[in-house]
Amino acid sequence: MDSTAPTPGFADPVQDSQRAFRGLLDAIARPGTVVRLDAPQTTPAPLSRAAAAVLLTLVDFETPLWLDAAAATPAVLAWTRFHCGAPIVAAPAAARFALVTDAARMPALDVFDPGQDAYPDRSATLLIEVAGLRAGDGLRLTGPGIEHDARLAVAGLPDGFVDAWGDNRALFPCGVDIFLTAGDLVAALPRTTRLEG
Repeated sequence: MDSTAPTPGFADPVQDSQRAFRGLLDAIARPGTVVRLDAPQTTPAPLSRAAAAVLLTLVDFETPLWLDAAAATPAVLAWTRFHCGAPIVAAPAAARFALVTDAARMPALDVFDPGQDAYPDRSATLLIEVAGLRAGDGLRLTGPGIEHDARLAVAGLPDGFVDAWGDNRALFPCGVDIFLTAGDLVAALPRTTRLEG
């Protein structure tokens, strides 16, 4: 086998991407909900199965993609180019989608494009790999899509994240949105979600 060939994407690209899309919609409509995604069985390191599913579902040739230094390996670059066709950008501010696999060293949220008042939908979406996700305790989430509050335990977020998220939320209707992934799990933090640590 050619070691330079990218690992496979979805086994059934149409059905698997539709299932993943429905899972992502569920996660973003109900912030704090941890969703298990049908994901590729193999991915290039350090990409988790859920992160791969998000990229395969939401990123394409019209989505400028920024990769942090830990993710910018030859295997991940080849995989994203082959499966997504996404142009890779050097600056976080130029990205519509950003992959962060080393959350402890991630750039500040405010370096990513928050969109503009006239076009808030053109903001960046961040995909952040974390060490673990679990519903039931941890951060307290409130806001649209959450009846009273939700609890989400996230292992591996950088220090100061909750405060930085508050600054991002204050930009509404602008601001970035985030998908957190660990293994085959995903949870979403839309810009409207309030976090308390």
